Amino acid sequence: MNEAVFSVFPSENFVDLSLYQFGREQCDPAHSFGPASRNHYLFHYVLSGTGKLMADDSKGATHEYQIRSGQGFMIFPRQINTYIADRKLPWEYVWIEFDGMKAREIIETAGLTPDHPVYHAAYKDLRENMMNEMVYMAEHSNESPFHLIGHLYLFVDYLSRSAASTKITSTGRVRDFYIREALNYIEQNFQNDITVEGIASFCGLNRTYFGRIFKDTLGSSPQQFLLNYRMAKATELLKLTSLSISDIGNAVGYQNQLHFSRAFKNVYGVSPREWRNKNQIVR
Repeated sequence: MNEAVFSVFPSENFVDLSLYQFGREQCDPAHSFGPASRNHYLFHYVLSGTGKLMADDSKGATHEYQIRSGQGFMIFPRQINTYIADRKLPWEYVWIEFDGMKAREIIETAGLTPDHPVYHAAYKDLRENMMNEMVYMAEHSNESPFHLIGHLYLFVDYLSRSAASTKITSTGRVRDFYIREALNYIEQNFQNDITVEGIASFCGLNRTYFGRIFKDTLGSSPQQFLLNYRMAKATELLKLTSLSISDIGNAVGYQNQLHFSRAFKNVYGVSPREWRNKNQIVR
């Protein structure tokens, strides 16, 4: 059963930042909300589990984002959206709905837009401070309006300072952060059965957008980069070990030896066995 704590802010007499509602919820498997739109900014931070956001971008096209614990998402005023808890590992999240004259500026500083609604933290300590402010508000709804507004200001401060765009102002491109996330994921998981969809989901991005920024940044598609990365790892094993071709294929993510040999030959022009005969270091 869904367990939710929900509060409505008792006052609207604040101009720069105004608080509307806030709460915390442990969702049932596959629990969903929407399609719907909001009148104000609504930010969710995922405490545990995972789920999916489907939201319209600035041109009205719908995109899908997989969001896990430690990430969050912003819903923008009048943006059509739906969000769904995972069936096996449903998320628990805290949320804050707010607005005001300073709200848009703060959100843009955090690098969040209708085209990029997923929150990624660059600084763990600031992210945890932000989370603590959200949890505090959810658990102290009976405090005075000025007390709660004070914690709202602390929340938006930690939100803007912890977000990805703060970390990468030297390049000015949020995409650099996503590319580093993708490369780290590939490095740690190339030996597993991973896909481009899975990498994009890990980064919290739509697959099409992820593929475009990846190729623009690195000059090759994610598929080609993953293939080349795996084959480069395979050449190291062919050169330095006596593992069988089948074992080396398994070690770089190929369960089928024939598929591995074909992929290798497509990259290097010769079979793994031929490459080893020419390049293996004899010990």
